[in-house]
Amino acid sequence: MQKGNLSINSENILPIIKKWLYSDSDIFLRELVSNGCDAITKLQKLVSMGEANVEDNVKYSVKVVLDKENSAIKVIDNGIGMTADEIKEYITQIAFSGANDFINKYKDKMDDGGDIIGHFGLGFYSAFMVADKVRIDSLSYKEGAEAASWVCDGGIEYELGESDKAERGTVVTLYVGEDGKEFLNAFKLREILTKYCYFMPIEIFFEDLEQIKKAAEEKAKKAEENKEDDVVNDEQDKEEKPINKTNPLWLKQPKDCTDEEYKEFYHQVFTDFNDPLFWIHLNMDYPFRLKGILYFPKLKHELESIEGQVKLYNNQVFIADNIKEVIPEFLLLLKGALDCPDLPLNVSRSFLQNDGYVTKMSSYITKKVADKLNSLFKKEREQYTKFWDDISQFIKYGCLREKDFYDKVKDSLLFKTTSDDYVTLSEYLERNKDKHENKVFYVTNEQQQAQYIKMFKDNGMEAVILTSRLDNPYVSVLEMYNNSVSFARIDADIADVLKGEAEEDNDKIKEELEKLFKDNLENQNLKINVEALKADGVSGVIQLSEHSRRMQEMSELYGMNMGAMPVEQTLILNSNNNVVKLLIKLKDNEDKKEETKMICRQIYDLAVMSHKPLDVDEMTGFIERSNKILEMLIGE
Repeated sequence: MQKGNLSINSENILPIIKKWLYSDSDIFLRELVSNGCDAITKLQKLVSMGEANVEDNVKYSVKVVLDKENSAIKVIDNGIGMTADEIKEYITQIAFSGANDFINKYKDKMDDGGDIIGHFGLGFYSAFMVADKVRIDSLSYKEGAEAASWVCDGGIEYELGESDKAERGTVVTLYVGEDGKEFLNAFKLREILTKYCYFMPIEIFFEDLEQIKKAAEEKAKKAEENKEDDVVNDEQDKEEKPINKTNPLWLKQPKDCTDEEYKEFYHQVFTDFNDPLFWIHLNMDYPFRLKGILYFPKLKHELESIEGQVKLYNNQVFIADNIKEVIPEFLLLLKGALDCPDLPLNVSRSFLQNDGYVTKMSSYITKKVADKLNSLFKKEREQYTKFWDDISQFIKYGCLREKDFYDKVKDSLLFKTTSDDYVTLSEYLERNKDKHENKVFYVTNEQQQAQYIKMFKDNGMEAVILTSRLDNPYVSVLEMYNNSVSFARIDADIADVLKGEAEEDNDKIKEELEKLFKDNLENQNLKINVEALKADGVSGVIQLSEHSRRMQEMSELYGMNMGAMPVEQTLILNSNNNVVKLLIKLKDNEDKKEETKMICRQIYDLAVMSHKPLDVDEMTGFIERSNKILEMLIGE
């Protein structure tokens, strides 16, 4: 048996890194600025441990400089710097992590090295995604150290030598090639810095040498025109400001944050001029580190129009929006910022899906959201009720996606009723148990189903209002989780719910009316039932099969092709209604045959209109028929 070491062909490694290390080429700026922040953080730690001396009141910063004239981008820091030997060790060994080396070296003196960003040692090489040549100039903090330079054109060779750099820190110069021309644009660079570096812990400044040159020429021109005062004012107005905020709100303790600070942060990060409804401040250190703020914005009522944004950070460095492997999918309807230092900056999604910390983190976030909703329900129910219409879509979607979430919030789920109030499932069942035990009636269109709602109200009954397309699968899930409870749309069991006492022999009346309507409507397949309803003013209603209607709606919702699947429907005629009674008397009157046919058609159309709109031909016939009936009344 032979043993050996795996080898890497260094001639091919940089092209591979250049093409496959990152999915977005603009990541190079995040990586280089992160390295600069790390260099400063390392120096600050050494100073705090008494391992390094720096000048008093030093202002630490990372500067990004665009030199469009020379097709160059510079990233400059005044951090720890490197000697020639350290450059050789850290830079020329691909995937050697200077951050890990530093942490291991001083681990006995540091409480925590978690705020040092880079841990893999590959970030620097992202520079070759946009540059044909990269130069490093660095001066170490160490006393007596000499400045060193390193130059590489992306191949396997490099040059390591002296540098004329006189100040501590590092300058990385990217000589941008054809692949990176788009980044020689001040607006583009500033946009990338804002995206990835807005909350980095060290102040970051951006300079455009072309703009500086123009400003200098303008200043000189004004000086020639004896406008020195204006020049002074201009300089005061142009005081350099960092492009980032080094202390995001999530770093503070929740008890130290005001409502105004939370709202200001929300407006600043998400450019939403509306105030959020409420928020959750996450702050956990064990068994994993997680800080952040989740906001509940006003959500629209159709799921496909809801667009949330949950930003994921690592030590204040932006990773990506809406990573569902870390953040439960239903929470992506919200807006928020989560900082997870235990997650690497660059890692495959397959890794995230199988990482134990990620699973625990996702469960923790779900629990905190559920706890917040339950707390609002129990302690501020009036306010929670006001929020419900705006957050219900998010909560319903969460219940559909995660059984664990449903189990946590099930007692805080609300339903708006036709009595114009909000109740829980148990409250609805309790106050309607004398009318219909363990059954929940619901309305999907208040205007269309107004007749059914009125019949319910006239008989002291109520339904809940579920008007979203999401509600069809939602009620099915509620039934699955509550075996003893069933849901039915308000037009599903109307005959059973509103059944009254018949004045005559109902079987005989049913037989006569069924034949009369089938003949006059010329539809022998029409299903007809006759009931003595407790609604004298209603001649007839359509009763739909709950099961077949749900199946049809589900197929439409999920785009399934189930062919022509008509919903089972029954025309319920009210034998207690005076018009229906009149029809029974007219059925054998040959002189009133035309009038009988019109009334049968009118009763049927009125019933249909109570649960869906008539089509064009049906509506035309209904209007013409209504006018004829009015003429008949006037004639009499």
